[in-house]
Parts: sequence; C-alpha cells; structure tokens
Amino acid sequence: MSERRPRAAWRRQPEPPEPQRSGPGAVPADRPSVVQATLYRDGRRVASPESLADTFRQLREHPAGMAWIGLHRPTEPELHSLAREFDLHELAIEDALEAHQRPKLERYGDTLFVVLRAARYLDAQEEVDFGELHIFVGQDFVITVRHGAAPDLSAVRHRMEENPDLLALGPEAVLYAILDAVVDGYAPVVEGVQNDIDEIETEVFGGDPAVSRRIYELSREMVEFQRATRPLVGMLHGLMAGFAKYGTDEELQRYLRDVADHVTHTSERVDGFRQALTEILTVNATLVTQQQNAEMRALAEAGFEQNEEIKKISSWAAILFAPTLVGTIYGMNFDAMPELDWAFGYPFAILLMAAVCTSLYFIFKRRDWL
Repeated sequence: MSERRPRAAWRRQPEPPEPQRSGPGAVPADRPSVVQATLYRDGRRVASPESLADTFRQLREHPAGMAWIGLHRPTEPELHSLAREFDLHELAIEDALEAHQRPKLERYGDTLFVVLRAARYLDAQEEVDFGELHIFVGQDFVITVRHGAAPDLSAVRHRMEENPDLLALGPEAVLYAILDAVVDGYAPVVEGVQNDIDEIETEVFGGDPAVSRRIYELSREMVEFQRATRPLVGMLHGLMAGFAKYGTDEELQRYLRDVADHVTHTSERVDGFRQALTEILTVNATLVTQQQNAEMRALAEAGFEQNEEIKKISSWAAILFAPTLVGTIYGMNFDAMPELDWAFGYPFAILLMAAVCTSLYFIFKRRDWL
C-alpha cells in the first residue's frame, strides 16, 4: 500500500453523472451524508471540494494527492459512485450500506476495508452507546462511512492536519489515526462502566430491589463491548504482520504497536468487567434468596404466633361457653323443671359449671393451648 501506482485507465474515463438534484426521487443537494471531502498533498490541505464529483475531478488533476472523504449514512447512489471511481468491491459496499457488521479487516486487491465499532459513555443515561465505522483505504484515498454518533472524526482530521509530517505518510497514517481515536474513545467508557460497577456493588449489599435489572442491562452492554474490542486485537496484529510486506513506515509501525497495546489493555478490562458482573449477579441472587427465606421465616413465625393466640382465644371461649350453656338452660321460664323443686338444684348447677370449666382448662393446658 505504500507505493504509489498510476491510476488505472478506467479511472480516466468520463465521470458518471452525479445523482439527480431535482425532480422525483432526487437526492437533496444539502443532504448531510457527505460530511467533508478534502484533498491533501504532502500532508497539507490543497482543496475542499463541495461534491463527490468535484472530489473525483480534482483528485485526477493532482495524481500525487490523497483524498479523504467522510460520509455519514450515505445513500446507495453515493456509495456506488465511490465504488465506480475507486474500484471498491461490491461486497464491501454491501457491508457499508447495511451496517451492523462485526469488526473485521478485509483486503480487496489494493484496497483495505476495515469495520470498527466505536463506543461512548452517556453520563445522563448511564449507558454505553455504540457506533459503527467503515473505512476504505486505497493508494491515494481514505473513505470513512459512519453509522451512529461515534466516533467524532472531525477531531481526528484536525489532529492530522496539525501534524503534516504524519499526514504526508499517506492513507495508512489516516487509518492508524482513526484506529487510535476509536481505541482512545474506549477509555471514558471503561471508566464509566467501572463507576457503574462500584455503584452496583453498593446497591447489591444495600438491598436495592432494582439492582438486578441494572446488572442485566450492564452485562448486555459488556457483551457488545467485548464484540467491539476483542476482534480488534487480532486485526491489529494482522496489520503488524504486514509491515514488511507493504513497506509500512517505521513511525507508523510504532504508532500501530501503541494502539495494539491500548486495545489489549481495554479488552482485558472488558473481560474483567463481564466476569465481575457475573459474580455480582450470583451474589445478588444469593442475597435475594436469603432475604426471601428470612421473609418466609418471619411470616411462618408470625403465623405460628397467631395460631397460638387463636388457640388461647378458642380455649377460653370453650371454657366460658360451658357455664353459659348451663345458665341459659336454667334461665328458661318452665314450670315443669325438676330442679326447681330440688333443694340442691342451684348448688348442683354451680358445681356442674365449675367441673366442666375445670375439665376443659386441664385438657387445653395439657395440649399447650393455654
């Protein structure tokens, strides 16, 4: 990729017509898909074309230059015009259109196609937002297709323009700068997730019932984070393996090795986060089970105490019922009651009530109802 080769003959053919700008089905002229198109020569900006057609024309006029085209969710006609101009592979164009791709690195002839998953931490929502970036790197061009809010490539462009010596190294330098920006963007996410995990640990041992949902949501984000960072390790080692073959500049080699170290560190941190969340989820489940067992035990004890009280109330009710029954019978106004004319009728009734009450008392006492 380092050697400059003459453009193929087909690249000098007449420019295909630019997408229609008026009428039914037209592409609006102010559509913000083309974020910025810039031409560089020897590391310095020489032109900022306003359209893709102007970019193609001026790049032909400056064969020693490099085009850096940034797009945000481009239309299919725009990507196809880029494919015709720069001979981009149709499979890579399909990936750039559909998005939702895994991080990967593919080489199609002299063009390198890279897919990255950028991330940013949203403090207000306390969640991780993922974006997707597709990069086409050729001998004299870099095309970035961004899906989502992250990353902010304007900062990368500004940084590179402030370092003309690095930018003069060509498209490879732009690729490594983008990789560095994406990887550096992981650092705030790692710190934000670390704070979330610390808060979750406090909530778990504080008995917050909503913490289980937060653990689950953060675990899902860490799965996505792993999918974004883990493939990058292999991708960067693959790029480093091609240093000798493609004659990569020594400065860029050091630059890429530094990015690879950061990716490895981030990937290890993310793996640790996922393991920690798994352990926290297990501890939370244990604490919830213990809490439920304690509540069930308290309910059982309360039910037992209530049952004991009911036993006492029932026992005294039965004891009091016996004299009430006898007194009720003797309180009836009948003339033909034998006990009315019996001298011992009243003492007998009193004795009967006392005997029944005493018997019931000892029976309930033996059964521990009283």
